[in-house]
Amino acid sequence: MTQALIDLGTHLTNAGKAAASKLAYGELTIACAAADIVNVLTFLRDDNKCKFEVLIDIAGVDYPEREKRFDVVYHLLSPRLNQRIRVKVEADDVTPVPSVIGVYPAADWYEREAFDMYGILFSGHPDLRRLLTDYGFQGYPLRK
Repeated sequence: MTQALIDLGTHLTNAGKAAASKLAYGELTIACAAADIVNVLTFLRDDNKCKFEVLIDIAGVDYPEREKRFDVVYHLLSPRLNQRIRVKVEADDVTPVPSVIGVYPAADWYEREAFDMYGILFSGHPDLRRLLTDYGFQGYPLRK
């Protein structure tokens, strides 16, 4: 399985879809620019060597000491190839990350949760409003 993930990372880098790839603890993580996320996830879903057809989760991570303080982390599954991948993009608290609902409709509530908990903005989201906190709530509970 490790060699398959190394080969996948090489394939994504050669295809220009990964700015960086890292294999750690038996899991492949790739990084890309936020502006490229729709293109990268579409490639991961549709390419015959990838077939990541299931979006498992989208999570926010806060690194307040960085200029781009947030990571938006996408976890994908390829049931056909029995592989998982993690895709990370960096974001700040004012520049929206493109919504991936057009690629994975399941992203709807995950993006709303990242917005509600961290204040991460998603452009093109059809209904970006609070999901877990009250509409009048001030702030973002998971920011450090």
